[in-house]
Amino acid sequence: MRHTNRIKTHFDNEAREFDNIILRLVPYYPAMIEALALSVCLDRGAPVEVIDLGCGTGTSALEILKHYPHASMTCMDLSAKMLDIARYKLREYPDVRFEQGSFADYLFDRQYDLAVSSLALHHIETLDEKLEFYRRIYNALAPGGVFVNADIVLGSSDRLQDMYLERWKNFMLKKVPADEIENTWINKYHDEDRPEVLTRHLAMMSECGFGETDVVWKYYNFAVYRGRR
Repeated sequence: MRHTNRIKTHFDNEAREFDNIILRLVPYYPAMIEALALSVCLDRGAPVEVIDLGCGTGTSALEILKHYPHASMTCMDLSAKMLDIARYKLREYPDVRFEQGSFADYLFDRQYDLAVSSLALHHIETLDEKLEFYRRIYNALAPGGVFVNADIVLGSSDRLQDMYLERWKNFMLKKVPADEIENTWINKYHDEDRPEVLTRHLAMMSECGFGETDVVWKYYNFAVYRGRR
């Protein structure tokens, strides 16, 4: 619970600047979010029930709604301040509901054709909790439903992980001072984030019953991957 509260405080404090911060910190963030939407591969002319888990300021939800204009969207996030910004960003879309909640105890009250998440699931602390959440997502999807996640991941060895961190820092150095990278963002990464090896994510999804698991976009330690019920 303390970890969850720390994450909530972090995002409440950064909500107003989050969209600017993320562009400086996450390599090719717009391309990553576009890949998330493009890899859904559902009928764009059909009504789809969607949930965005850890929606933040609504960037992923907005991209999904651009591609799926007949979607009904549920935006869930831990931070009320993030949800306020998402409400404004999605104000032109009438069929959107907003719910404050955490991954630990969120109750899915319907079946979804699509579940998406971006830069959120890495906050789940343990492998067992991650596996349980994949199982809950799978059970919340309608038959044929799709889950797509865009997130930070670990390298499959220490050598790869060191290289990933080096490449990430090199990207941030284009717009972020070196002392800020080390003293703020890398410290928060080690303190708050619980990323996992990408192949382990895919294995857990397969264990839960997902098919069509695939990696559709990757830049070193950032990846978009998906599966289908």
